Amino acid sequence: MRLDKFLKISRLIKRRTLAKEVADQGRITINGNVAKASSDVSKGDELSIRFGQKIVTVQVNDLRETVRKDEAETLYTIVKEERV
Repeated sequence: MRLDKFLKISRLIKRRTLAKEVADQGRITINGNVAKASSDVSKGDELSIRFGQKIVTVQVNDLRETVRKDEAETLYTIVKEERV
């Protein structure tokens, strides 16, 4: 699954266009490598996302095309949150 689509479906980022912009700015890494919006995300991958003054690291648990709002958090596990 594409990175920007995963971020939208998991509701880590609200809109896919915003997820694409964040990825294109180089603020997202997959397993330590800088990722583009079109990068593939797999189960078990570790994503680090920089939101302003905070870096959130999550582990991908599941990939699904559609998910209900209350089930979105099951797609990932937050590993750590740190201030920059």
